[in-house]
Amino acid sequence: MIALLTFALGTTILAEESRPRVLVVVGAAGTPEYDAAFGKWADNWRAAAEKGGAGWTLIGRDADSPEKDRERLKEYLTRSTQTGTGPLWVVLIGHGTDDGRDARFNLRGPDVTAKELADWLAPVKRPVAVVNCASASAPFLAHLSGPNRVVVTATRSGVESNYARFGQFMSEAIADPTADLDQDGQVSLLEAFLTAVSRVNEFYKGEARLATEHALIDDTGDKLGSAADWFQGVRAVKRAKDGAEVDGLRAHQWHLIPSDRERALPADVRRHRDELELALAALRDQKAKLGEDEYYARLEKTLLDLSHLYRDADRGK
Repeated sequence: MIALLTFALGTTILAEESRPRVLVVVGAAGTPEYDAAFGKWADNWRAAAEKGGAGWTLIGRDADSPEKDRERLKEYLTRSTQTGTGPLWVVLIGHGTDDGRDARFNLRGPDVTAKELADWLAPVKRPVAVVNCASASAPFLAHLSGPNRVVVTATRSGVESNYARFGQFMSEAIADPTADLDQDGQVSLLEAFLTAVSRVNEFYKGEARLATEHALIDDTGDKLGSAADWFQGVRAVKRAKDGAEVDGLRAHQWHLIPSDRERALPADVRRHRDELELALAALRDQKAKLGEDEYYARLEKTLLDLSHLYRDADRGK
């Protein structure tokens, strides 16, 4: 009985360790209209986190000491470095500014700069996704980009300082089944990004207005980022002139609300599956440099490894 209890407790601890965490930070609204909008976007993220079984923390909506939001953010990120292996989602909802020296996310008290947020996240070992939905958010990408990270910004430069609508559509897409572009029963971070950008473009087109925001996504750690028009479906079809690694592969492996099949995969199996998928994508990129026999031999082995992984998972091995 003791042994069974110990095993059960150990399983619970492991599950909690690998549980995703979602931190949403709502900044200074400025007007009642923005305040209502930002609150709705935060509610969308809360609903998605709860549906996906992720941990949830919200900063910026309580009435107690609003001037301490910066301290709350720093303290939370400091704690998140100590335990846990599950992904950490950091979502910034609000306004941003960039004076050419420092890009800032506007909090209710003192702002947080891109460099400060990068410093606070530096010790975090778990996978991290930062989704900055604010205006003038692009400079955050260069500061936050790195290994085992996905960074999304609502703009492609710091001078795109008008109110950004990307946050609304991103908060809706992350749990929207119609955003499941590859029809695998779950919406990836990449799919939510692509869907949100499409809806932003539709808004500006419908209003006959010049778009003042152009979102970017980076998951290769090269600090460059890619725009949504680089993708056809969920695959990047454009390449940087210097041959830099394409973005999107890792972001497509992030799911805030996983499918039933995804939930059933043990964490170690999921990690191995992700590694195989990345290896497969890298192999396809090398096709032109490899001989035909070598390419297809390596392709067959990788595909067989993937099929065996799913077969064993379905059998409960």
